Amino acid sequence: MKKILAVLVALALLFAASCAPAPTPTPPRPTTRPTTRQTTTAPPATWQTITAQQAYDIMAQTDGFFLLDVRTAAEFQEGFIEGAVLIPYGEIRARANELPNARTTVILIYCRTGRRSAIAAQTLASLRFTAVHDFGGIVDWPGEIVIGGN
Repeated sequence: MKKILAVLVALALLFAASCAPAPTPTPPRPTTRPTTRQTTTAPPATWQTITAQQAYDIMAQTDGFFLLDVRTAAEFQEGFIEGAVLIPYGEIRARANELPNARTTVILIYCRTGRRSAIAAQTLASLRFTAVHDFGGIVDWPGEIVIGGN
């Protein structure tokens, strides 16, 4: 009899619990920050890929360009284009103060075969330089190359 009474009490409690009203959800907390953000869209970072011959022609016909070699110091010592400034491609952001102050100055970039110059061109474009020209590698250079020196 005690077992039946215990089962009936348990069923009554279970029935009573299922009939209880559901708890009310907690309302969302107000935020102190605005829910919308104002963003500005920067223009896409761009640069131009040109041939070594086109770079050679620009250099022959234009004053005020900046010639950037993005190879290693050892590669630079093996041979470089006269007037080039060496800033290895991985150091461009850290050495941005060595780049032209005017973001519209024509920058001609090269490396050995073109891979690193493309990375450097993308980096310069992200730094808001607007006249960036990647002409690939020194292996395609139609002009003279200076051996050794700085």
